[in-house]
Amino acid sequence: MATPNLQMKARDLMQTRMVAVTRQYSARDLSILIHSGTFSGVPVIEPGNHLVGMVTEFDVLKALVDGKDLHTLKAEDVMTPNPVTVDEAATAEDLVNNMIKHQIIRIPVVREGKLLGMISRTDLLNQLIDNHLINVYGA
Repeated sequence: MATPNLQMKARDLMQTRMVAVTRQYSARDLSILIHSGTFSGVPVIEPGNHLVGMVTEFDVLKALVDGKDLHTLKAEDVMTPNPVTVDEAATAEDLVNNMIKHQIIRIPVVREGKLLGMISRTDLLNQLIDNHLINVYGA
C-alpha cells in the first residue's frame, strides 16, 4: 500500500461544486435540503461569497430539541457562525487534524474569507487511502 500524501493541498482536494444559502434562506427549506441526504452541511454566505456560517444536521437537530419552529426561522437563526475553515494552501494533514480536533466532517476552504470549496471526510479518504481493493461478495 502506498504512503498517503499528507502534503496535498486543500485547493487540490476541495469540491468546487457546492450549494450555499444566504442568511435569509428559510430554515425549514434548508432542513429539507439537508434531510434529502445529499448534504450534511451547507455554507451560509453573504454577497461576494463571504462565508458567515454553516448549517449542519446537528444545527437543525439542536433547533428542534430547543423547541424552535423551523417555519419561522432563517438560516442565520440556526447556523454556526464563524465556522472552522482552512486556507487553500492547507495540507491534507492540517485538514485531518482540524477535523479530529473540532469533531467535524466537512471544512470550508476560503481565501480572505471568501468560500472557494468544501472538503469532507469522504473527499480526504478517497484521496488518502489506496483504492485498489477487491470486494468479494457471496459464499
